[in-house]
Amino acid sequence: MYVIERRQMILERARRTGRVDVAQVSKELNLAPETIRRDLKDLEQQGMVRRVYGGAVAVERLSFESALSVRSTRHQAQKNRIAAAAVTFLKTAESVYIDEGFLPSLVASQLPADRPLTVVTSSLVTAQALVARPEITVLVVGGRVRAETFGNVDYWAVAMIDTLVLDLAFIGGNGMTLERGVTVPDSAVAAVKSAAMRVSRRRILIADSSKYGVDSFVRFAQLNDFERLVTDDGLPMDQAALLHERGVAVTRV
Repeated sequence: MYVIERRQMILERARRTGRVDVAQVSKELNLAPETIRRDLKDLEQQGMVRRVYGGAVAVERLSFESALSVRSTRHQAQKNRIAAAAVTFLKTAESVYIDEGFLPSLVASQLPADRPLTVVTSSLVTAQALVARPEITVLVVGGRVRAETFGNVDYWAVAMIDTLVLDLAFIGGNGMTLERGVTVPDSAVAAVKSAAMRVSRRRILIADSSKYGVDSFVRFAQLNDFERLVTDDGLPMDQAALLHERGVAVTRV
């Protein structure tokens, strides 16, 4: 494979899957990781990718948001483990905010059946899944419905959330870095997440490891604004240790 062909392949993978992993590509092509890093450096200089820890993402992916149906097919095993682990931090919470998105919906499905809970959510999908459970009272915040995630946003959603006092919020994000915090592609989504964080006594960030090292468009929080990050074991131990040093508790599953 010529250099230009290899770099085109790397770029196409980044655009298709959202991320390129140096170790994986170097193993597939039987090349040194340094060779792939040079390819990524060249692609970054051309403005086609943004290098992140362990690899790169395509530039256009930084503000791209996939549909819920697509998200549900990615990193399924990791997301199931994250959801199960996140629910163990429920503790004595009686009122819980569940964010929009596929991973938060998995957290909702793991909520215990042996205790009453009030769940506030911006997600129509989560509300529909929980409404049949007699031990859970479901409140849906109003607003404009986003076609990508079936989540409610804009003034009505933020205004309603701001009237509440909640015990715990499970929040997701599209990207997370120590330098730029937790980010999403849409300012309307960021506003709803920020509101949920403001009114919640405790906040837990749930995100699979592919989000680490990625920047999206709008920051809504810093990592240390959360009590804990629950992620999968794809997050390298040295990065988990670095996060701990910066005051971010991390659970890897």
